[in-house]
Amino acid sequence: MTQVLVIAEHAHGKLNAATAKCVTAASSLAGAEIVVAVFAVPGSPVAAQAAQIAGVARVLEVAHAANEHALAATIAPQVAEVAAPFSHVFGPSTTFGKDLMPRVAALLDTAQISDVMSIESATRFRRPIYAGNAITTVEAAAGAKIVATIRIASFEAAAGAGTAKIEVISPQAALPTHTKFVELVAAGGDRPDLQSASKVISGGRALASADAFKIIYGLADKIGAAVGASRAAVDAGYVPSDMQVGQTGKIIAPELYIAIGISGAIQHLTGIKDARTIVAINKDAEAPIFEVADIGIVGDLFTIVPELEKLIDASRK
Repeated sequence: MTQVLVIAEHAHGKLNAATAKCVTAASSLAGAEIVVAVFAVPGSPVAAQAAQIAGVARVLEVAHAANEHALAATIAPQVAEVAAPFSHVFGPSTTFGKDLMPRVAALLDTAQISDVMSIESATRFRRPIYAGNAITTVEAAAGAKIVATIRIASFEAAAGAGTAKIEVISPQAALPTHTKFVELVAAGGDRPDLQSASKVISGGRALASADAFKIIYGLADKIGAAVGASRAAVDAGYVPSDMQVGQTGKIIAPELYIAIGISGAIQHLTGIKDARTIVAINKDAEAPIFEVADIGIVGDLFTIVPELEKLIDASRK
């Protein structure tokens, strides 16, 4: 039997939807037994949430004081020990997974398969290369333990009607002392997480300044959207780099994506190709973003965005 260990991502006692998407990916493996590992502190409710994911056979609750903060250096040795009997170890292709999984692969002395977007067999996987311009098929050696990050934009989240059993375990792996938690600074504040939000609004270089970028935050607040940016906007210093959407930033798959003042470079389009509905606002009618947009609005964003806010306000009266 193929045994798959999925590493749960969570924060503030809430399971990230990326975990359920990794479970969906794991279920693509014929006859897979899927086990979710939750690395948390004693008493955390996250294991109970993971147990409700359909298709999960068991949840391993690794409750340790060292897991209060998700430090890859601390969690990786525990994962490596827990993963011993499993043929596959999956983690999300998020900031958390990209930080953790290479360390896990190194400790297990195996290569990592990154950004898996489809699974053809227990050893064959498809993933994007060249900024998403090509898809390659990767064949892992038979018998090798497979460590992979899952491109969460490529999979729907598994349903939530599961009733998996929870087992509390205590790995004996020696934890490093050279890394310790100091502070967590979230650039997005209280806004939805960029990679799991159902609505995302991004701004581009056309905003022209960090101060002008505030118009994007205003519209996002109106509809409860996460805020992203193009690489050009990040390079220009309008916003922090962790807001970048695209092949070299974050891959997203929201229900609604609004691109404002973004021309549509290929690396940006790669990051949004799984968005369900794309709305583009740009004064350049020839901008490439319009080739992929479901709805295109040609005009000055500094005129159109305030008008959209007025329409939203009017619709709520």
